[in-house]
Amino acid sequence: MNDLAPAPESLVEWGEIEEPRVPQRLFALKDRDTFMVADSHGDIEGASDGLFHDDTRILSRWELRLGDRSSTLLSGAVSQDNVYFTSHGLNRAIPVPAGPAGPPGVVHLERKRFLWDERLYERVRLTNYDSSPIRLPVSFLFAADFRDMFEVRGARRRARGRTFGPDVGASRVRFRYDGLDGVTRTSVVAFSEPPGVLTELRADFDLDLRSDECVEIFVEVGAGEAAIPSRARFRAAAARARYAMRERRRQGARITTNGRLFNAWIDKSRADLALLTTPMRTGPYPYAGIPWFSTCFGRDGIITAWQILWFDPGLARGVLSYLAAHQATETSAFRDSAPGKIMHETRRGEMAALGEVPFGRYYGGVDTTPLFVGLAGAYVERTGDVAQLEAWWPALTRAAAWIVEQCDRHPLGLLAYERGAASGLSNQGWKDSGDSIFHADGSFPEGPIALVEVQGYAFAAFQTMAALTAQRGEAEASAAWDERAETLRATVEARFWMEEAGFYGIALDGRNDLCRVRASNPGHLLFTGLPRSDRAAKVADQLLSPGFASGWGLRTLSLNEARYNPMSYHNGSVWPHDTALTALGMSRYGERAGVVKLTSGLFEAATQLEMRLPELFCGFRRSAGEPPVAYPVACLPQAWAAGAVFMMLQACLGLRVHGAAAEVEIHNPALPIGIDGLRLEGLRVGEGLIDLAFERQGQRIAVHSNSRGPRLRVSYT
Repeated sequence: MNDLAPAPESLVEWGEIEEPRVPQRLFALKDRDTFMVADSHGDIEGASDGLFHDDTRILSRWELRLGDRSSTLLSGAVSQDNVYFTSHGLNRAIPVPAGPAGPPGVVHLERKRFLWDERLYERVRLTNYDSSPIRLPVSFLFAADFRDMFEVRGARRRARGRTFGPDVGASRVRFRYDGLDGVTRTSVVAFSEPPGVLTELRADFDLDLRSDECVEIFVEVGAGEAAIPSRARFRAAAARARYAMRERRRQGARITTNGRLFNAWIDKSRADLALLTTPMRTGPYPYAGIPWFSTCFGRDGIITAWQILWFDPGLARGVLSYLAAHQATETSAFRDSAPGKIMHETRRGEMAALGEVPFGRYYGGVDTTPLFVGLAGAYVERTGDVAQLEAWWPALTRAAAWIVEQCDRHPLGLLAYERGAASGLSNQGWKDSGDSIFHADGSFPEGPIALVEVQGYAFAAFQTMAALTAQRGEAEASAAWDERAETLRATVEARFWMEEAGFYGIALDGRNDLCRVRASNPGHLLFTGLPRSDRAAKVADQLLSPGFASGWGLRTLSLNEARYNPMSYHNGSVWPHDTALTALGMSRYGERAGVVKLTSGLFEAATQLEMRLPELFCGFRRSAGEPPVAYPVACLPQAWAAGAVFMMLQACLGLRVHGAAAEVEIHNPALPIGIDGLRLEGLRVGEGLIDLAFERQGQRIAVHSNSRGPRLRVSYT
């Protein structure tokens, strides 16, 4: 029986039917260093949701009530371009003082909002569809707790700064907090007209709506004062927000297929990347994810840029330039920094400024530095941009020197990690949760830890330095880098390979004992090209087997291992970026059928998840008719999850771009299941542009090209 169906008038008066409020999914908006997370109603209730600015929550409560009740939810959604959030609702029975309750379901509530110039703009539109006038009490409930992001995530502080009582004006309320770091933080809630009653935590309007009348209230919330909200301000800011988003989405070549849903996945992924990409002085940078990681992360930024490098190298240029500008110059155990090391994470909140957490600028990632070098080499190959290489060269040589120094310290010449201080991350690869690295019996190893995929990144960094020094005419240095790469390759093949398992172990511990655990990490080793071809084939076969392949993507840990848990963060869940890196690695060794299958799995997951992939989801085996099982606190959107589709497509197409040679290389292309045609328009190669069309013709994929400007070469094998 439908609980919302109206009861017969003879049995009940309007207003006696109660609708339980159920948990709602969360929706995110972002502009630069401000983001908002709210539920399907558009409300903020102060858990992990809120309006955040510079890692501080400046709005911890934001609820709309009609007659002191929440509305009945019709729908809540973010627009395809990620600019607007819109919620639709209708009134429940509205109690009116000294009179009968108004009828339910006659007033339509629309809440439309967006962020622009680091401010929240919201329009509340109320329309009376009843044939009679109605009196409608409307209330906004609000608060600002100025909690640091790490407090919102669960950290407890010994002391906080001073919170002042709200300053109430005629149509606005101003909150203020003086932090222990000496920074004054404010939040201003402003209305387009003075409420009937405005207090420190509440604004009450008493509206009289004629039949078919529509009334609008405009609200703005930001860290500073602004002009009075109005329809004109709302529309002008909305136009600028949409234009800016459209410009970010148009970067790079255009990709379309003959599949409507596949195109929707591509479009939403580009919109998510555009939402997360933030303009910096050094160029665009993709923030990692909302809500927990809306800031610059080194590893995430590098991998996201690598995922789209083949069709949009501009993001890689911005990422590398930012990281080069923030390279470590001093040694600090607290920040896990050393000269030449590339940043893991940066934060701007009070706790980071005070050193209560080390993440103001933190370098505790063992893989970020070799990935930085590897991406720089891939960028130069893709673009032929020698001038940019020269600008980065000092940072690259310092980064390479740090890798060499660390490898020379290790008895086997491996790149290993051990955190500098107890406040830092205990595990410093991409699987950085505390329980993600272990021995076959489930016991945790002592450090320093040498992860298998990190050796692949170091191998790729050495190969990159060999290629770049050769390009600069430094033959002796190039030979030395080549030798280092081959020596490292030999050590990995000798010490990490498990012959009886036909797979690589996840890590070597501080005693150089192998953690004989089958995890997804060797998929990244394929991405770097380190394994010999016969071993790569064995690894690919196992990764495509039911132990790893869930049907939606690759599990981070084989279901036969000691700590396997499909609901864990890193020990059996599915991460789209992990699947994508592995797929490109398989493609490098000629595997196509498996890549196509993995691509289809992720695509079908996206179709069940409103055409966007979260940071991760649970690793349960796929069941007919059921969607992927959500991981409850996964970031959505997440940059390298959004970028996964593009790396999967590159893996399917076997495509590689050589900018200096003005050549596009295509090897044994394939198309995803159900896709018979794919067009790539406006791909910039050197000084020219090229359009490519891939068409399924029986058992083969035909490729058609059309170059514009300087003639470009297409190599098709």
